[in-house]
Amino acid sequence: MTRERDRESFSGGSVPTANEKLKTRLAKDRQIKISVIGRKSGKAISRPVWFVFEGDKLYLLPVKGSDTQWYQNLLRNRWIRISIRSAEGEFEGTPITDSGEVSSVVEKFRQKYGPSDVKKYYSKFDVAVVVDLTDDGSLPETNAGRK
Repeated sequence: MTRERDRESFSGGSVPTANEKLKTRLAKDRQIKISVIGRKSGKAISRPVWFVFEGDKLYLLPVKGSDTQWYQNLLRNRWIRISIRSAEGEFEGTPITDSGEVSSVVEKFRQKYGPSDVKKYYSKFDVAVVVDLTDDGSLPETNAGRK
């Protein structure tokens, strides 16, 4: 019997994938850790951030907009690791620069965290990032680009 089938028979059902575990955590929590590749150092740099999770999309709002260092790093290398408690996955982050789409993300953040906290912690609303979580949580080698 394979290890996966052993777990299935032991637990009485299928074992959640890493991506399913990540989505379950995202549905409950308010803060995640993201890691991006430094555009100068080439090393992974991690930061705690707020997020909004809807469907299979994870929305991130850089606190200083396009001036935020992790956002500038993401422009150079789209690889992003999402970590929350014991769940994590590697994905491709997609910058959002359309003002209407950015405004929609800002509104989602206001609904989740409250208008006063968003106003208190976020100073520039010119960009956002969306991470599509529909894949299995691992980037193809050609897209990962990690050093």
